[in-house]
Amino acid sequence: MSRIRTRVRPGAEAPAAVDGAAHHYENRLLLILFLAFGFVFFDRQALPFLAPYIAKDFHLSNTQLGTLSGVLALTWALSGLVAGRLSDKLGRRKPILVAAVVLFSCFSAAGGLMTGFLGLLVARALMGVAEGAVLPLAQSLMVEASRESRRGLNMGLLQGSSAGLMGGIVAPLAVVWIAELHGWRTALLVTIVPGLLIAAWIAKSVREVPPGGRAEVAAADVIPETAADSKPSVREVLGHRNIVLCMAVACCYLTWFIVIVTFTPTYLLTVKGFSPSTMSGVMTCLGVGWVLWGFLTPAVSDRIGRKPTMIVFSVTAALCPLAIVYVSDPVALGLVVVLTYTGLGCFTLFMATIPAETVPRGALATALGLVMGVGELAGGFLAPVIAGRASDVWGLQTAMFISTGGAVAVVLLSFGLRETAPRVLRRRAERAAAVVPGAVVAGAAE
Repeated sequence: MSRIRTRVRPGAEAPAAVDGAAHHYENRLLLILFLAFGFVFFDRQALPFLAPYIAKDFHLSNTQLGTLSGVLALTWALSGLVAGRLSDKLGRRKPILVAAVVLFSCFSAAGGLMTGFLGLLVARALMGVAEGAVLPLAQSLMVEASRESRRGLNMGLLQGSSAGLMGGIVAPLAVVWIAELHGWRTALLVTIVPGLLIAAWIAKSVREVPPGGRAEVAAADVIPETAADSKPSVREVLGHRNIVLCMAVACCYLTWFIVIVTFTPTYLLTVKGFSPSTMSGVMTCLGVGWVLWGFLTPAVSDRIGRKPTMIVFSVTAALCPLAIVYVSDPVALGLVVVLTYTGLGCFTLFMATIPAETVPRGALATALGLVMGVGELAGGFLAPVIAGRASDVWGLQTAMFISTGGAVAVVLLSFGLRETAPRVLRRRAERAAAVVPGAVVAGAAE
């Protein structure tokens, strides 16, 4: 693989100031995509929270529970790979996004009509096909409408906090409450309503090109020079060290995340003996941590850099699954998981911000789809199946140890990332220019 170096121009200008209409559109787009991706994770998380109820009807083993989670990740991954490349080829994202939101809402509700494991497996697979297209399309729309000063924050709110709020806080409270009152089938059927409303809002309000034009994103120039609107091949995209490392990080971090959210509800009920309401409360604390770190982590990375943020916050994230095993008191456990559930903020960095700041605009959705797709295949599909099988053999605590291992691997991989945060790169370039006036710092993004 040829090594592509990064060049930082000390005199590079920040993106041109945008007018009031562009600022208004940026905020409105953020709200729309926040809700769209939030309900993607609401629907995705509904099954783990309903697993104790579904398992009674379908007699599911831990292996089958892991397979239901894994098949969604598998089709999500394949869809993300195809949708990202397709949108870059066509130069259109809005029609694909609208279709994806409508379809994932329908397939999520269809799960409530199934009468056995195989039917539910098919519904989850089709749901993954639709949901996989949403994130790379939403990320590429948002990054092009964001001011540089708000890029990390916007991407954190879009990917981290939205999923945390809807999938980590609202979902466990809402679906468990509905399941207790009306059954798990009703809890799945009602998920169709918000999705259809959001699809209509996207169709009415989202633009392919934001007012004032697209913001220039990539901090790195590729050698040889690549025009911003060119469409590099997949091989050229994979020539970027950051993209390859982000793909590897995605595999490990998806393992950490998917294993936690798939097995923790069942672990708390069957191993720790918590009541359904106590389990729901602890899972809500995970959601609170998800929301907080979802936007705080990317915001911190805007100031101190993407690489050190990935390292520090991933070390903290490795402690979260260990706390689920070793902290017995539910109140103390809730507090600890809020403080240690920091990994979801890092998701925004390696899945969106770092790739977007590394490749040209013409390869943006392709790069985002590659990182998400490969990560979902390994960490989202294989990891829960392996963790489920291991839990059937050695006990459910094994799943939590596998999750910790995923976060530790992320820490090691993050040391190899090249820095892309614009503010950090400008500081480095200014320091270098002070030493050697007029210097252009090649390879400063380490």
